[in-house]
Amino acid sequence: MKLESISFSYGDRQVIRDLDLELEEGQITAISGPSGCGKTTLLRLIAGLEKPDHGFVQMPELKDTAILFQEDRLLTGPDVEGQIAVVLPKDGDTKKWLDAVGLSEEAHSDISQLSGGMKRRVAIARCMAYAEGRKLMLLDEPFTGVDAKRASKIMEHIREMGLTVVFTAHDAESLSLADRIIRMKEGRIEE
Repeated sequence: MKLESISFSYGDRQVIRDLDLELEEGQITAISGPSGCGKTTLLRLIAGLEKPDHGFVQMPELKDTAILFQEDRLLTGPDVEGQIAVVLPKDGDTKKWLDAVGLSEEAHSDISQLSGGMKRRVAIARCMAYAEGRKLMLLDEPFTGVDAKRASKIMEHIREMGLTVVFTAHDAESLSLADRIIRMKEGRIEE
């Protein structure tokens, strides 16, 4: 899985500049850097949601990729369990995913009654459920509103899935959960 000499612009604003990145299968990679440095755009390029202006992307197809956006993007109507069930086959195990994020007791709660951190964990659980059997998981600021101890436990479950994972983060606690940390600045990888 790799990107070679990738450049990408939104109009006249160049966001990614001649970037090379190779991902090892099964590795968890964190991308860090200041706001506006291109982290989210890089995830979108990896996913195939954006096409580079220049360069080459060799990644799994979108159908083999699970994506967690910065916004939770939860559905109106379904309870917590229903949010997970929507991505599973009819006989899918919602409890497994709710356990993974510590929300088993909230299975039948209305989404509107949950705190921001709990909603984020529902979104993570849904992404994990969808990711099972796929190759790549992309997470944009996954642990916003989630305490460090719980984030660590969630990442343990993600690690057990054996996927290649790329996530963005600002805080040291989240970055410490990765096998590899990439730091970006002005659309380039610094280190």
